[in-house]
Amino acid sequence: MKTEDKTASQKPLSYGRQWIDEDDITAVVEVLRSDLLTQGPIVAEFEQVLANYCGAKYAVAVNSGTSALHIAALAAGVKKGDVGITSPITFVASANCIAYCGGTPRFADINPNTVNIDVDALEEVCAQYEPKIIVPVDFAGQPADLPQIKRIAEKYGAMVIEDAAHSLGASYSDDGIEYKAASCLHSDMAILSFHPVKLITTGEGGAVTTNDENIYQTLLELRSHGIAKSQDKLIRNEGAWWYEQQTLGFNYRITDIQCALGLSQMKKLDSFVERRRELVKIYEEVFADLSEDVSFLLEANDKKSAYHLLVAMFSGGPERRKRVLDYLRTQNIWTQVHYIPVHFQPWYQENFGYRRGNFPNAENYYEGCLSLPLFPAMNDSDVERVAVAIREALQ
Repeated sequence: MKTEDKTASQKPLSYGRQWIDEDDITAVVEVLRSDLLTQGPIVAEFEQVLANYCGAKYAVAVNSGTSALHIAALAAGVKKGDVGITSPITFVASANCIAYCGGTPRFADINPNTVNIDVDALEEVCAQYEPKIIVPVDFAGQPADLPQIKRIAEKYGAMVIEDAAHSLGASYSDDGIEYKAASCLHSDMAILSFHPVKLITTGEGGAVTTNDENIYQTLLELRSHGIAKSQDKLIRNEGAWWYEQQTLGFNYRITDIQCALGLSQMKKLDSFVERRRELVKIYEEVFADLSEDVSFLLEANDKKSAYHLLVAMFSGGPERRKRVLDYLRTQNIWTQVHYIPVHFQPWYQENFGYRRGNFPNAENYYEGCLSLPLFPAMNDSDVERVAVAIREALQ
């Protein structure tokens, strides 16, 4: 392996980053010069654009994807004693939202071909625990097997909350019909995330989509302290100033400043996704001769991935993966592991008794996975740079 001297002269290349242009900056500045910085009209406009794009009736924007998961679980009625099932390969928030509500997070192992939740494993866990909610994760931008998951959920009386934090702009097919991620046509709710490494960004932010008006109204109240103001919902009304806290909600509001950025970003979403897909094709070409050492997690035939992540799988076990990651950092190339299995986390082991060995497919995946740089602002030559560094690391 070569030692490194050229690092300082090379730009940092991270696994993901935002694309911000002058249109985005102008949109934010316009709101900064307006009368309302938060709880203004831009939030509702952003929500409508999101709902229209996804093909859902309603969208409720909030201050993070984690907040979106929390209020979605609350709107589904999760409480102490209830079980929620999700994937062990996800960010901890997908499971935490169940625990926030007093419920018990359970996991169904992944399908090693897609790294999405395995439907056969899900059915077994559902039969054992009869969950209140199922939270399938659209891992790396590829939608989960939502039609099958919905059928399993209906069998056991569970609600489905699609974790679409990775998949805005993705789609899947069922019986020859194409559906967009977060359309909620095979789920009760879906959540989105707008962190800077995601498909679009609002700085921090998230949203819940749904087609159910009652759920929509509940989400609105939970987002803002559980407070009702409209006359038809008030128990009493002492005047124009009157409001009532009718449930225990939260301050999960997002600002007009953030939503102005989101609106501008939504205009570019399709081009962002297409550029990601172009870069994945270049990666496949450049790495073709390394197929025995490196393979990629690619979309299935019935899915169109948004490719939030490009996950490379390295043969040779975790030590070899670590060697590659460490060497890439000497080249100013910042990769990441997505994700440490949730059941490895100390809090989950202490509170729910999980141990290594519980979910073998997830653990086998974890030992070799590495997310490579992938974002719309990358040049084709950046892919070659990554390939050269990985070849050096593998020597």
